[in-house]
Amino acid sequence: MSTHSSPEEQYLSHRVQSMQESQTMRITGLAKKMKAEGKDIVSLSAGEPDFPTPDFVSEAAIQAIREGFTRYTPNSGIPELKEAVIGKLKRDNKLEYRPEEIIISTGGKQTLINTMFALCDEGDEVIIPAPYWVSFPEMARLAGATPVTVATTIDTGFKMTPDQLEAAVTPKTKILVLNSPSNPSGAVYSEQEVKALMKVLEGRDIFVISDEMYDRIVYGGVEPYSPARIPEMRDRVIVSNGVSKTYSMTGWRIGYLAGPQWIIKACDKIQSQTTSNPNSIAQKAAVAALNGDQQVVEDRRLEFEKRRDFMYKALNEIPGVSAALPDGAFYIFPSVQGVLGREFGGRVLSNSTDVAEYLLVEHHVATVPGDAFGAPENLRLSYAASIAELEEAVRRIRQAFS
Repeated sequence: MSTHSSPEEQYLSHRVQSMQESQTMRITGLAKKMKAEGKDIVSLSAGEPDFPTPDFVSEAAIQAIREGFTRYTPNSGIPELKEAVIGKLKRDNKLEYRPEEIIISTGGKQTLINTMFALCDEGDEVIIPAPYWVSFPEMARLAGATPVTVATTIDTGFKMTPDQLEAAVTPKTKILVLNSPSNPSGAVYSEQEVKALMKVLEGRDIFVISDEMYDRIVYGGVEPYSPARIPEMRDRVIVSNGVSKTYSMTGWRIGYLAGPQWIIKACDKIQSQTTSNPNSIAQKAAVAALNGDQQVVEDRRLEFEKRRDFMYKALNEIPGVSAALPDGAFYIFPSVQGVLGREFGGRVLSNSTDVAEYLLVEHHVATVPGDAFGAPENLRLSYAASIAELEEAVRRIRQAFS
């Protein structure tokens, strides 16, 4: 008897078949569906601020529409926005770049995948510390490379050590992905820690993608340090950032990349054959965001800090749950190891996916399982929600595990 493979197995590329669906999008979608059905869902799953886009940013977009700024722009972004990015990198990150070392893309995801496509060939390896943002390994796979994950623990503050990096490097290593502040853990590498990691890469033809998307959302006087500030690494570091998180502009889809001119030129070539220029109106809005009054950024950072402090204290009071204090971003990444293997509501919770589904279906709290981030004993909770919502979420989680 002959066996027939499914159309997916028969026709889809091996690259697509090797990829996983984004767990964050899946859980967020399920939560939205339950909400639409009239269920009272408290969602701590979305990776976006709950604040609106600042008014002066929206006004700049409206003005762009009124002025008819709705046609194609240069493929790599308008000169005005590149200059705004250069100003931001100098002001906030102490980095110096020229316009030809900058490309504007359709969100941070596109800057990252453009870089992977530009640098990776089949057989190359991409080192990714875990817990990692869900898309890093999948992007490496899509570019034909092999993701090499390096597990970190709460004891090291969810940060990779130089010894771990040294052990992970092979002759096939092409890229190290460094995400600081981190999604999902909120970990921030200090200047000393970044320099120690870069020391490992000295004299090796290994590139660094430094994802700095949350660089303005940090707490307790912590300052992120970009590896691009190290003169010896300047030609091998590609800095990725955007306006999504800092300015509550997730839907506007503007990301940017800064790096060696030849890499930026390659990303420009890829972008020219995929999406072309990013949205013209959103580019004008991004100029206003980067050049405008930054007090709104500080006000919102202070509000996030209050929420972080509340969540850290409240979660650590729940039996079976333990959380580290995050230094940046707006996520907390508690371990739920203390409830794994136990039975709640007639079901044994074996891993974080079980825990996340139990909390959503039975107690109407949306979280994201740590499995998606390479940490199966943890959950990612976003505190981009009001204190009232956070209090209610914690009350339900406490009840769920009582």
